[in-house]
Amino acid sequence: MSVERTAYDFAVLRAVPHVHLGAFVPVGVLLHARQAGFLGLLALTNESTLRDRVPSVDVGLLARYLRTMERVASGDAQAGPIALAPTSERFHWLTAPRSDVLQASPVHEGICDGEPERTLARLFAQYVSG
Repeated sequence: MSVERTAYDFAVLRAVPHVHLGAFVPVGVLLHARQAGFLGLLALTNESTLRDRVPSVDVGLLARYLRTMERVASGDAQAGPIALAPTSERFHWLTAPRSDVLQASPVHEGICDGEPERTLARLFAQYVSG
């Protein structure tokens, strides 16, 4: 039995406390596997954890931004019209360049064996929680 290989794109979400300096702290990962119809986002949304990692920002606001991005990625209609768009449009909207405290890294590519959810969890552990 062969395992189906699935191409995916991902970006690391970064808190940029001082945009003019360009330094950042990874706070989430967004993964899109078009073939599988998958779009997922894992992010740090606990304010205490965010305060420890990014002490010089409004962590309440940052946590709300991240929770909203999770809702957009999951297709939650309460997140607004963009959440109802196809997964590829939501991925591109979430990774669009911004000059704000929350930015996405450049988009990277990969191939996973089977379940994109497991790959998302692995990338989150590697880039954010690890």
